[in-house]
Amino acid sequence: MVKSNTSALGIIFPNSYDALVPELVNVRLMASIPFASRYRLIDFILSSMTHSNIDNITVMVNNNYHSLMDHLDSGREWDLVRKNGGLHIFPPFAEKESKPYIGRVTALANILDFLRDEKEKYVIMTDTNIVVNFDFSAMLKAHIESGADVTIAYNEQELPESVMNYQANDRGFYYTFDIEEGRVKKIYVNSRTPGVQNFAMNIFIVEREMLIDMVNTAFVRGQEFFERDVLLPQLNKLNVQVYKYDGYVARISDMKSYFEENMKLLDDYNLDALFSGPPIYTKIRDDNPTRYIEGAKVQNVMAADGCVIEGEVENSVIFRGVKIAKGAKVKNCILMQDTVVEAGANVEYLITDKNVTITAGKEMKGTDTFPVYISKFQKV
Repeated sequence: MVKSNTSALGIIFPNSYDALVPELVNVRLMASIPFASRYRLIDFILSSMTHSNIDNITVMVNNNYHSLMDHLDSGREWDLVRKNGGLHIFPPFAEKESKPYIGRVTALANILDFLRDEKEKYVIMTDTNIVVNFDFSAMLKAHIESGADVTIAYNEQELPESVMNYQANDRGFYYTFDIEEGRVKKIYVNSRTPGVQNFAMNIFIVEREMLIDMVNTAFVRGQEFFERDVLLPQLNKLNVQVYKYDGYVARISDMKSYFEENMKLLDDYNLDALFSGPPIYTKIRDDNPTRYIEGAKVQNVMAADGCVIEGEVENSVIFRGVKIAKGAKVKNCILMQDTVVEAGANVEYLITDKNVTITAGKEMKGTDTFPVYISKFQKV
């Protein structure tokens, strides 16, 4: 039995950075984008929270959330079916005063009554555009020991070109820090500084009562963004500490990064780095093991269950229920759930969404810098 952690509750913002991958979020949100052959992006944050004994988790959905609600259901796979706590999904207009949000402040303002009623001392907030196997317990311990008002997780990396070149709007902000003895001295919004940066992972810990006060004050002033509007102007007043994360991090910032981060997991080193910790849970789909029919040729492939492979597959990520017919050739591709590649088709550097059919004899090729994307239910 999982021991409950009564000191922290989790709040997940699943729509953050949707604007960076418009193709993939046309019928879903960032959190429910398929990843690594059998998972959704939210599975990594949600599993990390439950392994850290955080069993009171709120998901603040904004739009396109049907697929996420179908995926999460009651939260049974993450042991979140509970009498007290468990999984809460707050859609817009869940209450009379609530409405669609832009930033974290307006989202939290919609659930202030909920936050006041909870008993946990701390709140952990996070987005879902990163793939990590994260120890929230270690971060919470560091937060308490430091006496910080707010603790923010970060990692050291160069800023992705896609992020720096993105035309910023109200959903495209990203943050880097100047740090002095563990404390944030400056926050930069959408920096274009070259080289390795202290790149925010958008994981925050703050006391619940303090968060309520912050949101109340910011909301009445018409402010919307927690980092830009609340933390940045008060760095001299607030003790904002950092928590450096040295583990495996995959960031989804555009279609190219989505393709590359999936492909990196074909390397055993990266696969072990991400999955060597506690297991990542996901929605169960009862299916047969993948079948490799006589004559199939498979090399360096990540394949989920339920697939039937008769053709040739190389350097590809294959999701559940994919069928690759005899004579078909698949190379450097991401084929999402229930994709069908018919006989004689030849595809390379392709990303197919769910239930796509590549008809017999068709040849389609993208490049490593510009993979071709085919949307859901298309037949080409």
